[in-house]
Amino acid sequence: MAPVSPPDDPLSDEGLERLFSSLSQASGILVAVSGGPDSMALMHGLARWASLKRRPPIHVATVDHGLRPEAAEEAAFVAREAALLSLPHRTLAWTGQKPATGIQEAARETRYGLLVEHARERGASHLVTAHTLDDQAETVMMRLSRGSGLSGLAGMRLETDRHGIRHVRPLLGVPKSRLLDQCRQQGWRFVTDPSNADERYARVRWRKLMPLLAAEGLTAERLARLAERAAQADEALDLKAREALDRAEPLSEAGTLSFHARALTDEPFDIALRVLELALAEAGMDLDNSRLYRLEACTERLRQAAGGGEALSLTIVGAHLRLTRAGRVSVGPEPPRHRGR
Repeated sequence: MAPVSPPDDPLSDEGLERLFSSLSQASGILVAVSGGPDSMALMHGLARWASLKRRPPIHVATVDHGLRPEAAEEAAFVAREAALLSLPHRTLAWTGQKPATGIQEAARETRYGLLVEHARERGASHLVTAHTLDDQAETVMMRLSRGSGLSGLAGMRLETDRHGIRHVRPLLGVPKSRLLDQCRQQGWRFVTDPSNADERYARVRWRKLMPLLAAEGLTAERLARLAERAAQADEALDLKAREALDRAEPLSEAGTLSFHARALTDEPFDIALRVLELALAEAGMDLDNSRLYRLEACTERLRQAAGGGEALSLTIVGAHLRLTRAGRVSVGPEPPRHRGR
């Protein structure tokens, strides 16, 4: 008789029900599987979960970025393993010219673009990836090193929207070691990606530092808990910023959003910062974490000018910010620049 899993075992039948509970109402599920132990454990776990009750259809996809000669065989390996579980599989290839710099960021954007497109083709409402507790901890440290704000320190979210497809990371609270042990215990085959040891990549360098941080008490679990608390605070501040902007008589007209400057002057700085970020987003301009310092500077200048009854004109991320002496802020596209001969 097989040993009985403890109640808190995330990969027991009871644990799988908890991990995948949000997937029960999906129209279909696309699971991204690279062939590594994390994603193979996810695929086997989903197959087991699907066998317990009537579930939404599950599809498997592997992205071949075309960056390593072994990638095609790894995708074929996943296809064979998926077939043994009666799960349909598709290899999604990144074709065309690859950028000379920023290859990991470009690969990530392309990967999700391919997965979202395939999810739509298969009628799947949910995309599932195998990000783990360790991945979350590494993400928090990487963002901390880049000077990210509270939103960045919240790390990866358990669920996010990707152009209408729900991206779910059910293993975000599960240690990578637990998944590796499960693969070995169950005899689930997996592949090892050599790029996971390539120190040219920042995540690999951070991964090698994690044991040293853990020895000082900064464990993956504590970093993940920090991300959870940051996410809770981030959500609360976003709610307050939304309320402040709604009170500031927002008016949208001809691609421009305007609002009363009291949403910047009468609120704590972090709320004012988020009001401006929200206004930019509603005007169609998203700000990544690398521009946070610029947004903070713009917020401070607008607050000072509004407090002194001054007019001000600023640009940021392709947006034109204009403050009138009457205390009204408008956010719209930056006008085209005309260069002289």
